[in-house]
Amino acid sequence: MKDFVDGTAFNAEQGNRARKLFAAVVLAALDDAIADDKKYGNGPEQIARWARSRDGREVLSCAGIDPNERVVTGLMDFVSKGVRTSVALSREESERRHAAALAEAAAQAEAA
Repeated sequence: MKDFVDGTAFNAEQGNRARKLFAAVVLAALDDAIADDKKYGNGPEQIARWARSRDGREVLSCAGIDPNERVVTGLMDFVSKGVRTSVALSREESERRHAAALAEAAAQAEAA
């Protein structure tokens, strides 16, 4: 019984590692699309083409992301904002966005 539990835990851990690896591939694809957008102006179209391709759908599925049209639209929106994934995932950027949202809410409250 102990061997079964150890084997199951090992397999689950391997699955989580594989999922994280594929998520890193998705982040790299987003960064490449952002670079294309800055250089050529076609980043959202590039990420949409990739996400709708067979390989893109496979990578998204392996990363634990359902490759549907809503996801493709979200990826396109992310690329069009032009914020690199390393910056978008950082704590400083999160705090900056939160502070901006609070300031905007306060400004709207004053205007009302």
